[in-house]
Amino acid sequence: MDNLLLLTDSYKVSHWAQYPPGTETVYSYFESRGGKYDEVCFFGLQYFLKRYLAGEVVTEARIDEAAAYYEGHFPPGFEFNRKGWEHIVDEHKGRLPLTIKAVPEGTVVGVKNVLMTVENTDPKCFWLTNYVETLLVQVWHAMTVCTHSREQKKVIAAYLAETGDVGGLGFKLHDFGFRGVSSVESAGTGACAHLVNFLGTDTVAGLVVAREYYGCRTAGFSIPASEHSTITAWGRADEAKALENMLDPALDAYPTGLVACVSDSYDVFKACSEIWGETLRSKVLGREGTLVVRPDSGEPCATSLKCLELLYEKFGGQVNEKGYKVLDPHVRLIWGDGIDYQALCTICATLKANGWSLDNIAFGSGGGLLQKLNRDTQKCAFKCSSITVGGQDRDVFKDPVTDPGKASKRGRLALVADSEGSYVTKTACPREGVPGDVLVEVFRDGTLLVDQSFDDVRARAAIPDPSTLPLLGGVAGAPPQQIEVLYGTVEQIDGL
Repeated sequence: MDNLLLLTDSYKVSHWAQYPPGTETVYSYFESRGGKYDEVCFFGLQYFLKRYLAGEVVTEARIDEAAAYYEGHFPPGFEFNRKGWEHIVDEHKGRLPLTIKAVPEGTVVGVKNVLMTVENTDPKCFWLTNYVETLLVQVWHAMTVCTHSREQKKVIAAYLAETGDVGGLGFKLHDFGFRGVSSVESAGTGACAHLVNFLGTDTVAGLVVAREYYGCRTAGFSIPASEHSTITAWGRADEAKALENMLDPALDAYPTGLVACVSDSYDVFKACSEIWGETLRSKVLGREGTLVVRPDSGEPCATSLKCLELLYEKFGGQVNEKGYKVLDPHVRLIWGDGIDYQALCTICATLKANGWSLDNIAFGSGGGLLQKLNRDTQKCAFKCSSITVGGQDRDVFKDPVTDPGKASKRGRLALVADSEGSYVTKTACPREGVPGDVLVEVFRDGTLLVDQSFDDVRARAAIPDPSTLPLLGGVAGAPPQQIEVLYGTVEQIDGL
């Protein structure tokens, strides 16, 4: 699937013949028209530019391959645009005559604003702009994961600021999502997007994308951990031996430091109180490092609360200066089952209401982080807003009477900061642009013009001061209530 001519929707193969006679340029843009969150953290375009668009991507062999597919795919007599593609080979040496502008990756922009524009640079290739829409719109996934992860970071940061130490924020939401996504590529780009905000991941593909496409040698980290097979393989009668094995100093791979152990294979409460808390207590306390106990089933609020209480009873701890209980540093908890934004809010609120610092717990998220999202989560769209016909620019737009929310922008666009520092989109802009436009040309005629580093992306995506963020969520077991979510949207938190 490396042939750009095949990485499009079928109907776009016919569009070269549908524009007005004399069309010279087609100018289109990408935006989030709204959705779950009122702002987005733009990320992922550089991967697609490097992976699919940069360099000599059109060849005679690829044209022949595409022609063979489309000959059988379309009705008899259908004309494939071979001349158009061969023009790119002959005149541009296989490099795409496009210019792409975008906000710097990691930039946080309110919804309903332009994030990227695309325009052809060769009048004979006006049809190319929207041909690449299908591929470029897939940026929605990395951008939405990055946004979704960042919103969860704000929730965790607010509770840490209230109950504990914000210094541990980077490792509070761990990516468990590799097996839960639809493809290796979506695992890579999605996990990399999460790493814009956090440092913990078990999705190795995300490390590869961060290194190969954003120049980050090591973007994320993990620790040794057990799974149910490595515990249940010992048999129920020898569960204590299986757990003890995780602490064995003879295991040269991880004699010290953090180690996580799934503990609900049979009875997580017995594991916390009797096995970890009595049989293996001295080994846990004598080890140079921290045991992270992982319950992996049950109602998350009630189960995590009881586990914390049992571990506190057996290992002790302290009440911190903010008035919340913190376990002995040799023991912590991670909850990794069913975590999504709503569950996270509820658990955080419940722990606080019961006097527990968020220092005690980390979260793991899989499908809820990388997969329970779609293009409509942030209503991502790519629309044509201007064309040039016979040397004259024309504004282009859609304005469906049946859905005013799908009305598109008109003319050439710019993104500028207003007097309060918020970004706003200027429409019907002159070709020479407008002062203060933050859209940067990142691609022209097959060449990547800006190679953004992961460090810079992370810096742009930084969240506000945690002490200024609201505490979102509702206590499990409380009457249903409306939860005010940041930026004014309202959601019903499941399980209240």
